[in-house]
Amino acid sequence: MEPAANRKKSKRFDSPEQEAYLHMWRTYDRLKAIEEELFGRYELSAQQYNTLRLLRSVYPGSVPTLAIGAQLISRAPDMTRMVDKLEQRGLVARTRRSDNRRVVEVAVTEQGLALLEELDQPVRDCHAKQLGHLTAEDLQQLVRLMEIARRPHEDPEHPWLSPKQETAKNEAGKSGSLPPDATKLP
Repeated sequence: MEPAANRKKSKRFDSPEQEAYLHMWRTYDRLKAIEEELFGRYELSAQQYNTLRLLRSVYPGSVPTLAIGAQLISRAPDMTRMVDKLEQRGLVARTRRSDNRRVVEVAVTEQGLALLEELDQPVRDCHAKQLGHLTAEDLQQLVRLMEIARRPHEDPEHPWLSPKQETAKNEAGKSGSLPPDATKLP
């Protein structure tokens, strides 16, 4: 057996793609910890907050449950349970459509709006803590690179598009059920 000192040092990553992916994953983990600390103080998950934000964008209107799930930043495996928890706290209200009882519409309540207003500045502060050390140019480049990396894996009809892609989509008359700004980060 060859002594450890004589063995070739193994590469840290198997490929440049693996290195990039693992760096994104580690970055996500570090930034997510800051976000979880904030939302934990309000007994919310990031997905619950995102749901409330999406609903605020159509207030005083409502959105079908499935449309909310389709437009979240990250997939929610159990929309019904998440909406149940928000409803139990009085943050959203559900109604069944009279023309189709199978469709459940969800709307943010006044209590939900008040919580969002209370969270507006802390969320901005959270984002500043997460990424405020980057210059505006760095942030634009980061966003551009993430869009490029995500593009082949994104549903072309998904509303999570860059403003340029969103404009082209709207001009083509393919707007979704939520306003274009509903999927943009605060």
